Amino acid sequence: MLRGGSRSGKTFLIIRAMCVRAMKASNSKHAVFRFRFNHAKASIWRDTLPKVMRLCFPGVPLELNETDLVATFPNGSQLILGGLDDKARVEKILGGEYSTIYFNESSQIPWSSIEVAMSRLAENSGLALKAYYDCNPPSKLHWSFQLFRLKLKPGTKEAVSDPDDYVEMLVNPSDNRANLPSKYFDILGGMSAAKRQRFEKGEWASEVNGALWSLDDREAPDGRVIPGIDSTRIATPALPQMVRVVIAVDPSGTKGDGGGDDIGIVAAGKGIDGRAYVLADRTCQLSPDGWGRMAVQAYHDFQADRVIGESNFGGDMVRFVVQTADKRVPYAEVKASRGKTVRAEPVSALYEQGLVSHVGDFPDLEDQMVNFTQAGFVGEGSPDRADALVWALTELMLSGTNYSLANV
Repeated sequence: MLRGGSRSGKTFLIIRAMCVRAMKASNSKHAVFRFRFNHAKASIWRDTLPKVMRLCFPGVPLELNETDLVATFPNGSQLILGGLDDKARVEKILGGEYSTIYFNESSQIPWSSIEVAMSRLAENSGLALKAYYDCNPPSKLHWSFQLFRLKLKPGTKEAVSDPDDYVEMLVNPSDNRANLPSKYFDILGGMSAAKRQRFEKGEWASEVNGALWSLDDREAPDGRVIPGIDSTRIATPALPQMVRVVIAVDPSGTKGDGGGDDIGIVAAGKGIDGRAYVLADRTCQLSPDGWGRMAVQAYHDFQADRVIGESNFGGDMVRFVVQTADKRVPYAEVKASRGKTVRAEPVSALYEQGLVSHVGDFPDLEDQMVNFTQAGFVGEGSPDRADALVWALTELMLSGTNYSLANV
């Protein structure tokens, strides 16, 4: 992994390395993934790749397929670009095998997507298989810190079996000063301390200032110990009997076509002990038929009482999709009369009181949670998973929820 500040040349260095590998092994394949397809096209296809070829390999012609974003070298090797938000393209790309996979701006990519893509790092081309990553480091709670610094499997406390395979290198804007305008460093210098830590110094943040949740215990101003998510986490065998279970769906940002943000799907229950338990994160980025079936499957898996969805942002669509997948599933709309942060604060208070346990590890969900602050969400993308969690726990644990039932 190359981690560091912005405009430090990380993408250029890795694309150059991939071109060298492609030219070294004839007919080999190499994939570049970014979370957003349009960002991959604008940043790498239109900008970085042409620069690398012009400056480093001026005599090497490329055959460019503008439709599929495939660059073919004279020896038949291919460099293939894709976005993990494009379901059809992801399925097409993941139908092949590769000698190299590069996760560009990996702080934006959920660990679950990394795992799926890594299953295709399997080409027998004679090259050593390599996965490249780069990022402007987010919080130390992010999977990238767990994997490359702590050498732990993300979302677990287990050590990776081959720690020497995970290597990180710091590359900062100051290392690329000759290729940047001097004014850019004035811009970096004028940022807040937290932003400079990430975009100038390329360091992981210890903890998001003002976060509503934390993995570790914290001390309150009055000396009380505020339990972190890790302190109350349990394994499935310790789960008490559930008296009520809901499946919450957050459709915010969806276009209804499998694009846009993920569809947040979280299962949670209330036990006979009066505490809440987060049972599963089934968040996905699928077509309406796909995520509808995912929500309904969660309903059956956990013998839930109902599925709930926010009416302000697609609730009617959620009801229609759930009914289409299984018309027997009870559904209720929940209406947001307040902003995300205001809704999240009472739920974070439940955690502070030790009234919520996560049943297992949910790294992508928990990364969003620890990036929720009193000033709003400061993480990457949309907090779809955390929003679904808030709806589920509000429904189970908090009174006065403003919702209208639409049982099916």
